[in-house]
Amino acid sequence: MNIVALVGSMSKESNNRKIVEFMRERYKDKMDIEILPIEKLPMYNQDIELQPSEIVEELRKKIKQSDGILFATPEYNHSISAVLKNAIDWFSRVERVMVNKPSMIVGASLGTLGTVRAQVHLRQILNSGGVATLNLPGNEVFIGNVHEKLDEDGNLIHEPTIEHLDGVVDNFIDWIDKIK
Repeated sequence: MNIVALVGSMSKESNNRKIVEFMRERYKDKMDIEILPIEKLPMYNQDIELQPSEIVEELRKKIKQSDGILFATPEYNHSISAVLKNAIDWFSRVERVMVNKPSMIVGASLGTLGTVRAQVHLRQILNSGGVATLNLPGNEVFIGNVHEKLDEDGNLIHEPTIEHLDGVVDNFIDWIDKIK
């Protein structure tokens, strides 16, 4: 199963990227997760949407060919990051490559709420007409106090979180199979 991941943080030390990298390794027998370099996208501009850059075309193609999308969102001022919103804007215009794609959301933060507010906002965006992903219902992954759940190498080590993630990933795979 081919999954593309959009990580909403550009930081080299992004905890959300670490979670996706953990998922890529842990679930490699179930799915292949490719992190798309959304930080390389130009800022969306309607004036150039009909002549998109090569990176826009390349990432659109990867999304189109994927079986599903994994969104990993940090929380910036109770919302998603600009880099994630920019990517969604590119992929929801002209060629609407996310429409009817199965998706799931994870989010990690240093605070106790684990990106709850950002994920609520992201779900609203994913439900808009041009995006219209089929987001996995009832399987929230809010990883609060993430700094206490990662080891010094950035690996997720908190067993209750890992067990929850195992169940959600299995549900995501079933969701994708059901939608096919």
